[in-house]
Order: sequence, then structure tokens, then C-alpha cells
Amino acid sequence: MRIVVAEDLYLLRDGMVRLIEAYGHEVVATATTGPETLEVLLQWRPDVAVVDVRMPPTQSDEGLRAAIAARREVPGLPILILSQHVQQLYARELLADGAGGIGYFLKDSVFDADQFIDALERVAKGGTAVDPAVIARLLTSGPSNRRLAKLTDRELDVLGLMAEGLSNQAISKRLFLSESAISKYTTSMFGKLGISDDENGNRRVLAVLTFLNRP
Repeated sequence: MRIVVAEDLYLLRDGMVRLIEAYGHEVVATATTGPETLEVLLQWRPDVAVVDVRMPPTQSDEGLRAAIAARREVPGLPILILSQHVQQLYARELLADGAGGIGYFLKDSVFDADQFIDALERVAKGGTAVDPAVIARLLTSGPSNRRLAKLTDRELDVLGLMAEGLSNQAISKRLFLSESAISKYTTSMFGKLGISDDENGNRRVLAVLTFLNRP
């Protein structure tokens, strides 16, 4: 894969470049500011990009804004956003266009090499990858926690993995269950929560995240 890395911290940027190249992929460009990120994304149109949320010159959400602007110019441009802290709004905002090819990970998760590379490859293929730590926070906090009480433990397992962006097939492998069993759990779970099922994996993730963020 051809990959762009946009991160202003040298050690993290260099570490990601080395990790990505160790897995046989090519880093075609790096960026250290929001404006530079937008420029290289539009110039290289990579197979996937890793973009930090907070970047110079303002250290606010310039990386996120650059990613969103690039996807307006190149619909579906695959991007994995990195954040220092859990910010549920970022995941929803990125998924809102429904085009897929989006990931949202915490910086700490980069140190889990296999998980990080798996997320990059999934996003590059047009899928969705949301950090398990973000999903865990959503599942255990806020008003949605009360509404989730009607789900069985197994349905909660399925919901969490679905929210991460895993397909029914991937969930079945993770839980050592048949794909038909996962389909039954999904139907039951969506019925209990009042969520409309959708065969589009990215819209399904957005529906779940919206539910978990709902007051």
C-alpha cells in the first residue's frame, strides 16, 4: 500500500513510518501541519493515510479538518485518524458521509502493531476501523448504558465488535461462532435497540455509534 503519515511529533511519526515499512508497505509522504496534510493528501491520493487530529499551526483539530476537506475533493479517500484522547464526535463526523474508508484510533493503539496494521488495511479496502478503547468507553458510559441492559452478554459482544467496524464474518471468527449465529444475534440486537439494519457495513457502524452517543 502507498501510505501518507501526517503527525507533527517526530518520534511517533518516525515510529509509524518504520512500523508501516516493516510490514511491507510504502510511506510515500509525511506531513507535520494541517495545511501540509491537505496538500500531500490531494497530491498523492494514497491508498490510506494516517492523520493526527491536532496539528500545527493551531494545535486544535487541523488534522481532522484537513482529512474532511480532502475527502470532499476525493470522495472515499481512505483515512485513519489518530487522537490522543477519546472524542466520540470525531468518529461520528468522519463517518457521516457514509463513503467508508475511515478509521479512528487512539495514539496508544499504534503500539499494538498487528492491530494498527490490520486497521490500516481494513480502511484501505473501504472498510471502517474504530479503536476498541473508544467502543468500550461508549458501551460503559452515558444514558445509552441503561438502554443496553436489555441485551444479552453475547449480543453486547457482537455490538462492540460491530461498532469497531468488523463484518459478520470477522465477528464470527473473533467469537468462534458461525456466521449464521452472528446474523441471528445482530437481528435480535437491532430489534431490541430499534436500529434499522443495513447491509452497508459503514452505515451500520454509524448507526451503532449514533445510538451509543444518543442522550
